[in-house]
Amino acid sequence: MNPNLKDAKMPETLDGWAILHHIFRVNWPAWNRLESARRHRILEEATEYFASIARPESGESALFSLLGHKGDLLFLHFRPTLDALGEVELGLRRLALAEYMDETTSYLSFLELGLYEMTVKLHAQFVDEGLEPGSDEWKSKWSEEMNNQRERMKERLYMEVPKTRYLCFYPMNKRRGEDKNWYGLPIEERQQMMREHGFVGRRYAGRVQQIITGSIGFDDWEWGVYLFSEDPLVFKRLVYEMRFDEASVWYGEFGPFYAGLRVMPHHLKSIFRGKVPSLEAP
Repeated sequence: MNPNLKDAKMPETLDGWAILHHIFRVNWPAWNRLESARRHRILEEATEYFASIARPESGESALFSLLGHKGDLLFLHFRPTLDALGEVELGLRRLALAEYMDETTSYLSFLELGLYEMTVKLHAQFVDEGLEPGSDEWKSKWSEEMNNQRERMKERLYMEVPKTRYLCFYPMNKRRGEDKNWYGLPIEERQQMMREHGFVGRRYAGRVQQIITGSIGFDDWEWGVYLFSEDPLVFKRLVYEMRFDEASVWYGEFGPFYAGLRVMPHHLKSIFRGKVPSLEAP
């Protein structure tokens, strides 16, 4: 190990949008028992609300129709703060439609850009310059570099929800077992494995867009992974190929997978009538 890195353990991250998604299962028997006029009023209210939150002053909300038993609808929210997420969540729960939906799970995190390469580079550079780790001068220079990176990465930290048709989401951890512990490895080893991991993802550039979110301290898993594509089979190929890189082989733990189709707020009525419209449908 490079002696200049003996005090370096935790890679820096840049954090952007606060992100929350809810997954609901529709209580179809109760919904189907409602009179037609009542269903119409409920969907009018819900559609109006979803349209109002889709493009707020800062952030975005998106709606997905899920496949499988884990849920029927996924509501995804990008907002600047947890306070703003709380407001949109309360608005959702106050809808008359909420009486006919059972929440199966949710996920809270922040859009995260990991800086393994930058952390290792800057740490070694500052030590070479004679700076003492943790000193005021070190902290000042480090803060300046992170601010520069944050400004440079602004568009990625506060991106739009991709306008593609298909979504895949899964949470994940890095293993902390008796034999294999990601957090016990030197930062150089973790850096090298994450570089290899990143190379796999870059081979899918243009076919899939990936958003990594950090959820340590906010949810039960450490990261959430959102994949967006026009071809759902790309999810299978990408996740399978990543299974073979060292970071996943020895240290990756994966939670449940969810897959769905993006729909617009005004498509909600179609979904509750048993129709999945195309993304472009009026």
